[in-house]
Amino acid sequence: MGEIVNLRMARKAKARVEREREAGVNHVLHGRSKAQRTLHAARISLDASRLEGHRRETPPAATARHDCS
Repeated sequence: MGEIVNLRMARKAKARVEREREAGVNHVLHGRSKAQRTLHAARISLDASRLEGHRRETPPAATARHDCS
């Protein structure tokens, strides 16, 4: 004869494994300390300001070509 399995306990064990897997995924995605998040935001801001500093100026509107008819 086969082994007797308590379905309630098997369901709970399966749910526990699924929660642990999901927690691992969330830890990888969101598991950074406040210092790491702050450092990352500061680096992003610095990169954006450096990029903006190297931007060429747009041509003035007066030099735009107009059709005179």
